[in-house]
Amino acid sequence: MRQEGTIAAIATPPGHGGVGIIRISGPDSHAILGRLFLPASPRFAGFRPWTLHRGRACDATGAPLDDVLAVAMPGPRTFTGEDVAEIHCHGGPAVLAAVLEAACACGAQLAGRGEFTRRAFLNGRMDLTQAEAVAEMIAAPAQGGLRLAQARLQGLLGARVAELRARLLDLRAQVCVAVDFPEDEVDCLAPDAFVAECDGVAAGVRGLLSAHQRGRCWQEGALVVLAGHVNAGKSSLMNALLGRRRAIVTDMPGTTRDFIEEPVQLAGLPVRLVDTAGLRDTGDIVEQEGVRISRDLVAQADLVLLVVDAATGMGHAERELLRHVRDQRLDTAHLPAPVGSGQPVACSVAPAGRVLVVLNKSDLAGEAREAGKAGAAFPCPQEVDGCPCVAVSALRGEGVDELAAAARAMVLAGLGASDAMGGGGEPESGDLAPNLRQAQVLRRALDELDALMADVRAGVPYDLCSVRLDGACAVLSEITGETTPAEVLEHIFSSFCIGK
Repeated sequence: MRQEGTIAAIATPPGHGGVGIIRISGPDSHAILGRLFLPASPRFAGFRPWTLHRGRACDATGAPLDDVLAVAMPGPRTFTGEDVAEIHCHGGPAVLAAVLEAACACGAQLAGRGEFTRRAFLNGRMDLTQAEAVAEMIAAPAQGGLRLAQARLQGLLGARVAELRARLLDLRAQVCVAVDFPEDEVDCLAPDAFVAECDGVAAGVRGLLSAHQRGRCWQEGALVVLAGHVNAGKSSLMNALLGRRRAIVTDMPGTTRDFIEEPVQLAGLPVRLVDTAGLRDTGDIVEQEGVRISRDLVAQADLVLLVVDAATGMGHAERELLRHVRDQRLDTAHLPAPVGSGQPVACSVAPAGRVLVVLNKSDLAGEAREAGKAGAAFPCPQEVDGCPCVAVSALRGEGVDELAAAARAMVLAGLGASDAMGGGGEPESGDLAPNLRQAQVLRRALDELDALMADVRAGVPYDLCSVRLDGACAVLSEITGETTPAEVLEHIFSSFCIGK
């Protein structure tokens, strides 16, 4: 984890834009800026901190590269805690590359992924939850995720974890006194009081884990899977929800053999929408693998959109899929495995409300009914085989908005977000929701606390119980970064973009 030297990088996204920024951080950043910058004003007497100065950026030979604005920011009151300089150029790739090359020629090193934020963390400008929130602010898929990342960036999550850890440290101090001075008349927590205090901290940890589950869809996007029989119109429905043609649509059964995943917002809810291979018995090895993957995705989904041809209604394949979903149990304490990974899903909670039946081709079914032919009854029933139902015509775009609203409501209700968060289930300013890494660490802390309370109830001596107490404190400190392993830090910051 390099921290010495001066680093430089392009801090704006790749491509063409009105303005691009070169960021330089480290002990030589101001000197490098002075060698690169030729002021426009003859009265220029040096950089005033935090003030933009107009001039030209020049290469190492003095040749002009671009008209720029430059600013020098002295540490430690900067993002990284070091001396920082920025050059604001025109936002063309060639211009930015030339200025960055000139900065490196003057002594800067190219920054690695997340190196500016990593230096901010190592220099004590932010804790690890805030550092992670920087990348999450950039990657937030919707306003809800942005609010959750903003709360972490303000340090609210780090403060909450520090509060829980402080309660355990206070308990640890009381245990140490009782162990070190057993012959003295020192007040010590009785076992019941010891367990009660541990349980209070555990309740706080469980509350954060529940918030993670509720906020997961806003941070990562809920997994919504389109499933159903071949030619039910899944691909047409996916295209209708995306508002563009993404999946191939033909009258030939089995056109979709593999899954297709696309990000989309359903009534404002960020979703990973997946179109899967049609369910049917087949001797084709490729199609068999597609059907198997479809069932795996259904097992992982936050919501299954079971697409049914309204003209033919529910068939054997659809009812078998419903039984397949109802027989499974979705674990709210563990995230689904990555899409298509084939990893099993741990199970603990019944999947109530995980299936929304979509009667597609409702226009054709309605026409068939008007003509006196056999078809699904209209208007659309509220339920089909105990599952809520929405009628759509993917081809005409009818009912798609109603479907999106129903899907949003079911996903939020399934995660418990509709009751616990404001704005119809959408996070509000200040709501806390740990990310995946933080939630995994919290579960480890909860395991330690559960084991500690079991030991106390069993009469294990307090000096031995203190080992569990120390373990819980150490695990919680991994969230904010005091004791996080180096390889974990490397993994976190390597996922950042270069320049941040």
